[in-house]
Amino acid sequence: MALEMKQSQQLRQELRMTPQLQQAIKLLQLSRLELMNLVQNEMVENPLLEDDGDRLDGDDGPGPDVESTAAPAPEPTTVPERALDPAPNDSDADGKKAVDEIDWEAYIENYSSPLPGSAGGGLGDELPGPEQTLSKAEDLVAHLLEQLGTAVCTDDERVAAEVIIGNLDENGYLRDVTIEELATELNLAVETVEEALLLVQDFDPAGVAARELGECLAIQAAQEFPGDTLLRKVCSHHISDLERKDYPAIARALGATKAEVLEAHRKILTLDPRPGRRFSAGDPEYITPDIYVVQQGDDWVATLNDDGLPKLRISEYYRSALRSTDESGAKNYVQERLRSAWWLIKSIEQRQRTILKVTESIIRFQRDFFDKGIDHLRPLVLREVADDIQMHESTISRVTTNKFVHTPRGIYELKFFFNSSIRKEDGDDIAAEAVKQRIQKLIDGEDRRHPYSDQQLVELLLDQHGIDIARRTVAKYREMLGILSSSKRRQHF
Repeated sequence: MALEMKQSQQLRQELRMTPQLQQAIKLLQLSRLELMNLVQNEMVENPLLEDDGDRLDGDDGPGPDVESTAAPAPEPTTVPERALDPAPNDSDADGKKAVDEIDWEAYIENYSSPLPGSAGGGLGDELPGPEQTLSKAEDLVAHLLEQLGTAVCTDDERVAAEVIIGNLDENGYLRDVTIEELATELNLAVETVEEALLLVQDFDPAGVAARELGECLAIQAAQEFPGDTLLRKVCSHHISDLERKDYPAIARALGATKAEVLEAHRKILTLDPRPGRRFSAGDPEYITPDIYVVQQGDDWVATLNDDGLPKLRISEYYRSALRSTDESGAKNYVQERLRSAWWLIKSIEQRQRTILKVTESIIRFQRDFFDKGIDHLRPLVLREVADDIQMHESTISRVTTNKFVHTPRGIYELKFFFNSSIRKEDGDDIAAEAVKQRIQKLIDGEDRRHPYSDQQLVELLLDQHGIDIARRTVAKYREMLGILSSSKRRQHF
């Protein structure tokens, strides 16, 4: 068989993503904090980008020595909403061609495109004010070392106490190391380390430096209820029985009556099982909503939250450089940085517009939730919103991840509004989240001495709300709500 070379033509579709399209998709799935960090980094790396909010009053254009361009700005090439989902026949060359065809001088001279629905667009005082304040919490280690500094002890005990304090976990427990291991490590007698431990356990907060829950509660009981030996015995030796609420077994073991054990349990409930929690070193994480939903008359209006996001613009200095320089190397550099800056600005615009469109669609589907509350949350899937605003499901998924909306009923992640459906007895569907809330309300209103079992909850949901679900589904929703089983919710006093 003879070998030969020949040319042929083929027509086929390929999935090609330009760097600009990749950037738009990346920005779409970032959280608000991640977006702010990315923009700050881009402003550091790209000298053409600057924050319009940092501009001094009156600095609205080039100085008198710079010739102004009077030509109107052309309509810039935007990233189409459908383009957020990769489409065939995109190429780097096509993207570069589209960018190069823009009259950059006219564009950067006249660039001003406030986003529709952005904060400050007429809603004014209807938006919630800045109620969040940040403060640094006191550190548990520092709090204990301060007390150690005024404590009366030997030098060896002080050294051991410092090491003990340094080994406490965030809840204030000494769990990862034993007294013997500390004594060996410090080359001290075990008795010295034990004295140091007792010293630290006498510090505030009560119960700190305990090695397990029973010891923690016993330390607190000794300080809060001095003289109650029964209470300390229950804490030290019968925590597992108390968890099972096996009061007769505790009473028999300690030679007490059931009433006395119940009283001890009541006192234990006033103690703190995690004494170091309020000194947690982690700073609180505040949720800043990406979008607000406010009521105007009979309508619900979505408004973007632009607070804290830099308002990007092209640097005034490089506007002048683009028009005045004749050096090809400098002009090419400015053009390259200009393309990068322009695509970032347009990608952020596209991200904000897409979030706004998705939220407006959610409002249309979940109108009953906004009007009446969470019990009226309807089942909703990504496909319905995608069809409503003519986008792909993957785009809706990216938009709703780590994006939060502020509503009069609370702050929710956009994904909260997407729920699987449960069929009611009358044939209508109800959202799974609404079922959880009804389980929560039933449990909140139950008799604490005779709490509802999962089977009783099944029957109540069917009788009162016409919701027919299995007992294992009720148990799953109860656990998701962080609610204990009926045996552990039962109260005897």
